[in-house]
This record gives sequence, structure tokens and C-alpha cells, in this order.
Amino acid sequence: MTASAPTGTFRSLANRNFRLWFLGAIVSNVGTWMQRTAQDWLVLTELAHVNGASAVGIVMGLQFGPLALMLPFSGFAADYFDRRRLVFCTQLASGLLALGLGLLTVLGLVQLWHVYVFAFLLGCVAAFDAPARQTFIGELVGEADLANAVALNSTSFNAARMIGPAVAGVLIAAVGTGWVFLINAASFVAVIGSLCLLRVADFHPRTRAVRSRGSFIGGFHYVWGRPDLRAVLLMLFLIGTFGLNFPIFISTMAVHAFQAGAGEYGVLSSTMAIGSVAGALLAAKRATPTLPLLVGAALLFGAGCALAAVMPTTWAFGILLVVIGVAAQTFTTSTNSLVQLSTDSAMRGRVVALLLAIAVGGTPLGAPIVGWVADVAGPRWSLGLGAASGVVAALVGMRYLLKHTGWRLWGEIKTSA
Repeated sequence: MTASAPTGTFRSLANRNFRLWFLGAIVSNVGTWMQRTAQDWLVLTELAHVNGASAVGIVMGLQFGPLALMLPFSGFAADYFDRRRLVFCTQLASGLLALGLGLLTVLGLVQLWHVYVFAFLLGCVAAFDAPARQTFIGELVGEADLANAVALNSTSFNAARMIGPAVAGVLIAAVGTGWVFLINAASFVAVIGSLCLLRVADFHPRTRAVRSRGSFIGGFHYVWGRPDLRAVLLMLFLIGTFGLNFPIFISTMAVHAFQAGAGEYGVLSSTMAIGSVAGALLAAKRATPTLPLLVGAALLFGAGCALAAVMPTTWAFGILLVVIGVAAQTFTTSTNSLVQLSTDSAMRGRVVALLLAIAVGGTPLGAPIVGWVADVAGPRWSLGLGAASGVVAALVGMRYLLKHTGWRLWGEIKTSA
């Protein structure tokens, strides 16, 4: 780590291990976003001829539901097992599942229930992968650069979100969805290769969890005793459940509100990712995330969704997606960093698993509701749910600040109850 740029936006990339991880992850993330785009398009336009938005919501629910169902085990696994080996296994399994779905689609055998099954299996793998992968970053860079590395990791993810859907839109039109799944399967070679090249001797040591009675649910007890974490995670639940349903928002707006094709759908998804990359880079530049920042990001997210819902054209809608992307990424990245930095290292995997379960595990609750609203009342009304989630989340954060800090600690969240 260089001393000349202790606050630089890209300072974590001076670390060889993190640099290798970053490069491997961005290739795999591009493939993942290609598959997500192709999967939603396959369900919406080819497999579900009636109530397509509801079917997309079901797929999202099956894919993200296991994060909540397996929370006690996946969080403890991230704290107890070797995270590098655990991530290696989960990434390999994800690649094999992408390969299987791709072969079924290319051979013309795929049915809607196949997508449901693969979505659930991917969700089971992701339940163990996500907390291990998120907390593994701390072993690569250490505490001093953790917030920066988390933000850069989000930048990689969202740069892929910008590239992947646009590429997927072109490939869907040219060769079909099945080949997109197969390309994603191949992309996992990059991240698996980066894991093999890491220097284990350069890892930053961590405190591992000890298996004991109650260790699986220790994260719940820890968070319950921390009103600051409770407020942050409740805000995340509201936005994650009803606001972060972009596959439904964008696909239904593209198909039903603007009568757009696969190419325009891919461009719209990439447009929002421009804002997400900007939000992640801004988060990387900040030294420490704060709760007032989360409140402001939640308000901006709500306002962006409300305005996007009434946009008359595809391009006007796309401009608002940039704003939504900045707000959503500022909120989620800062939440991730804030929770990790204010959590004991031995508890970090379980608390992060809880965070991720709330962020994406709320989807099984919210996505079907949002999809049903889009089918019954129209996609613009479904965006209204996203707007409401941002406003209510901001009110939750304000209540905590007024009750527990009196705004005296503006600029930081308390690290103890």
C-alpha cells in the first residue's frame, strides 16, 4: 500500500491481491449481468406469455430468497471457514449452473419451470457466496482501506452492470439467450483464476468464529443490541424489498410503456449502471460513510423513482435512471461499508450475511408484489412503490438521528449502543 495516496479513490488497487481479485471479478460480473438480462428477457418475452412481470418477480424471489432462508448457516460459514476456499467453491458451482441453463436453452428444451429451478439453485449458492465474498475483501486489504475496497468492488460490479446488459441486448438479438448463458459460464474462469493467483502469505489476519451453542444466531443478538445497526438495516429492508427491483421496473417500462425491443432494454439497464458506477466511485473517495449520507441517498432515490414513473419517453426515463443509479449505489455501498466498519471482526460474516439477506432476501416479498402491481396497474405505478420505499427509509434514519444523537454526532454513526 502506498503512503502517497492514503485517501485516493483507487488506493486499494496498489495491493496486488486486491488488484487480481478486482480484475477477475469484473470479468465474471460482466457475464453475470449478461445472464440476468437474458434470463429476464427469456421469461418476459418467450416463456411467460401471460403475466410476464409476475413471472420475472417469481424468478427474482426464487433467486434471492435462499439468502434469507440460509442466513444462520451462510453467515457462520463466512466467519468459520477459509473464505478463499469457500468463494472458490461457490464460484465454480455458479459457473456450472450457468452452463446447464445455457445448454437447455441452446438445445431448445428450456421451460419456465427450468428457469425457476436454476434460479433457486443459484440463490442457494449465492447465499453462501455473498457474505464470504464481501468479507473476504477485508482479508485482502485490511481495516484501513476496507471502505475504499468495498466501494471499488461495487464499482466493478456496477461497471459490469453497465457493460453486461448492453452486450446481452446485442447478443440476444443476434444469437439468442442461450449463448449468453454459456458466455457467462465461461466468464467464471477469470475469477477462479484470480483466486488461485492470490498470495495467501499477504492476507490480513482475522479472528475466526468459534463454534459454540448459539453461534449460528449470534448475528441477530449482536444487531438487536445495536440501535444504530437496527436503523440502518431497517432502511435497507425498505429500499431492498420495494425499491431495488430494477429488472421489473426497467423491463416492464421498456416493453409496455415504451414498446421497446431487446436492444433498447439493454441500453436502459446500462444507463442506470452509469449512475451506479458514479455512485460507487463517489463512495470510494469518501474516507468514512455516515448515516446522514444514507438519509440523503434514500431521499434522492425516492425522488428519482417518482420522477421516472412519469417520464414520457425512453430517453427521458433513461436520464432519471442515472439519478436513481447514483442514489441506489451511494446508499447500498455506504451501508455495506458502514456496517462492516462498525462490527467486530469475529461477527462480521454473520452481520454481513444478515445485511445481504435483508438487501436481496427481501426480494421474495417485494418482487412478486411489484410485479403484480406492474401487471394490474401498469409499470409506472410499480415505480411508485420504489419512490415510497426511499421516503420511508429516510424517515427511519431521521428518527434514529433525532432520538439517539440529537444531530450532535452528524457525520458519523455511533459504534456502540
